[in-house]
Amino acid sequence: MQSSRLDRSPVAVWWRTIDRWFLAAFLSLMGLGILLSFAASPAVAERIGLDSFHFATRQIVYMIPALAAMLAVSFLTPREVRRLAVVMLGGALLLMVAVLYIGVEVKGAHRWVSLFGVSVQPSEFMKPAFVIICAWLFAEKARNPHIPGNLLALLLLCLVVALLVLQPDLGQTILTISTWGVMFFMAGMPWFWIIGIGSLAVVGVFGAYVTFDHFAGRIDRFLTGEGDRYQVDMALDALLNGRWFGVGPGEGVYKKMIPDSHADFVFAVAGEEYGLIMCFLIMALFAFVVLRGLKTALREQDDFTRYAVSGLVAVFGFQSIINMGVNLQMMPAKGMTLPFISYGGSSLIAVAVSMGMVLALTRKKPEGRKRPGIAMMARHALPAE
Repeated sequence: MQSSRLDRSPVAVWWRTIDRWFLAAFLSLMGLGILLSFAASPAVAERIGLDSFHFATRQIVYMIPALAAMLAVSFLTPREVRRLAVVMLGGALLLMVAVLYIGVEVKGAHRWVSLFGVSVQPSEFMKPAFVIICAWLFAEKARNPHIPGNLLALLLLCLVVALLVLQPDLGQTILTISTWGVMFFMAGMPWFWIIGIGSLAVVGVFGAYVTFDHFAGRIDRFLTGEGDRYQVDMALDALLNGRWFGVGPGEGVYKKMIPDSHADFVFAVAGEEYGLIMCFLIMALFAFVVLRGLKTALREQDDFTRYAVSGLVAVFGFQSIINMGVNLQMMPAKGMTLPFISYGGSSLIAVAVSMGMVLALTRKKPEGRKRPGIAMMARHALPAE
């Protein structure tokens, strides 16, 4: 044990300082993502004339760089995380502008852009970078009241929301605003800000309802139960069919009738084949990540780390709640992936980077010493002259 403490290699230092409970939760969700891709995707692939395991194989292929990205980012120091976020946010915003002109149109929305033959959704990579930059701005305002950090964070929010609405992607808009609100609240949001932003949010939702027919249609179908509710009805039937212990792996019936069973409705497939026990396990893992993240953040003395970790686990939690809520017909239908589990390269890699940031920011800091980053750990790993 003593020799392991004296080991100053980068991996040894990383292993001693990493939050292993977080790491175990993320790896468990990734494993469930692979398992459920084999359950949910064959029917979709066969329906469109592809090999049965086309999507499952690609999910594994996406998982490799996602895992590598999460582990690589987890080695960074808070300063290095901020630098990465600046680069990510700049690139994501440029691509979000490009999407409006050269993006691929899917169901009337421009959210994807093709880079070197690979489809990328820039807004997925915008989210973790946006959280980190806003956390830094809020922290700078707390450190020095003369710095207009809150105002700059608000202007950045307006820019991001404008680009999302133009796509349009109202789900990501609501997710981004909600996450920003959580961070601003933790940063000590004054009551007049709460009232003002809350009022603007209500006006914004009403304006979206009046302006966007697809948004109004989803709200109306949710409230009245009328109209095209095929996927959400099939998803609920799948969950009810699975009962407590499921019908068994590969034995699902309703999954074959859900067009997006491998993506937005993979939670319903989990319920049908593995039962409500599996659904509770998935929900417990997401709840664990969020609650542990908030608990860790509240104990953190550094403002930047506190706001950043809170924001990252908030967007992680909100996204999972929206996805599972739609599957359970507790929310209006919205194309929102289930982090680490739904099929999709952009979402998977972006979430992995986001959770890598959580791992990096929650690493233990030895008393009286700076936490070693990549450069410092590399110096310790070199032999003495």
